[in-house]
Amino acid sequence: MHPALQGVITILLGVGGCVGYFYLSNLLLDRVFFPPRGPNAGRNINRANMIRPWLFLLPALIALGLYLAYPVVETMRLSLTDRVPGGGYRWVSGANYAQMMGEPKFWEAVRNNFLWLLVVPALSTAFGLLAAQLTDRIRWGSLAKSLIFMPMAISFVGAAVIWRLVYDYRGTGDEQIGILNAIVVGLGGDAQAWLTIPFWNNFFLMAVLIWIQTGFAMVILSAALRGIPEETVEAAIVDGAGPFQIFFKIKVPQIMGTIVVVWTTITIVVLKIFDIVFAMTNGQWETQVLANYMYDKLFRANDWGVGSAAAMVIMLLVTPILVWNVWNARKEMR
Repeated sequence: MHPALQGVITILLGVGGCVGYFYLSNLLLDRVFFPPRGPNAGRNINRANMIRPWLFLLPALIALGLYLAYPVVETMRLSLTDRVPGGGYRWVSGANYAQMMGEPKFWEAVRNNFLWLLVVPALSTAFGLLAAQLTDRIRWGSLAKSLIFMPMAISFVGAAVIWRLVYDYRGTGDEQIGILNAIVVGLGGDAQAWLTIPFWNNFFLMAVLIWIQTGFAMVILSAALRGIPEETVEAAIVDGAGPFQIFFKIKVPQIMGTIVVVWTTITIVVLKIFDIVFAMTNGQWETQVLANYMYDKLFRANDWGVGSAAAMVIMLLVTPILVWNVWNARKEMR
């Protein structure tokens, strides 16, 4: 079957199945189990209304249990066991974690992830805030926002392929097709294999994610800036405040909650970063990150125990930020 036709059929079956489930479940609830007629009509209506939300939630609960809760429990189990030759598993307690922490590549991944956490959320949020403020002040701001947001429509792997061409290196004396090397050579410098320069190559990889996430930050922060009451800005202008004072002392404090949410959301993305590193360097030249380390252990070394232990480390790092984000969002809704 052609992939396009298969995709259309999958969508139709999925949407049709959801519609059919909700229609039939309501039909059975109202006409078979708790019909709204007879001497118990009022009680039946109340019972049906109590059960109806759970009918709507049931598919989501099943999906969450199957694709989220079960994998977490199974990964935790695998991280505490080891494969036995010939099949089966044996309990090894924390041996996989001890082995993982004894490997230099793991600590390289932790160090690089920490570096990503320092740079990417800060620059993505700052550039997004700057773009949101500036595009609201120009006539063609909508077009500018569309161009800045466009990288969000590209997959991480697609973005990595684009930026590999930007950093491309063809060797000394050869004609350079990489934009960065073409500029360097044009200015009289020497072409460089940018992705193989230890430490600095991490920043070249970070540039890809910053390029993608700036559009996300801009859209959210632009909406927050538009929600600032005009009276506060007008009062600041009357008091003689300049543009920088208005921005940093009037606008930024009022949208600080949104800035923190954007920051933490990008932080979660950074902790799970895999695609860009895998497609551009595959963790070579001291660019290893936790997700790529986990992939190497699981699918290259076939070491499910250590790979699962790495996955648990990533989950433990992401969970507190995720919980705080949800708690903060609920607090703002009250």
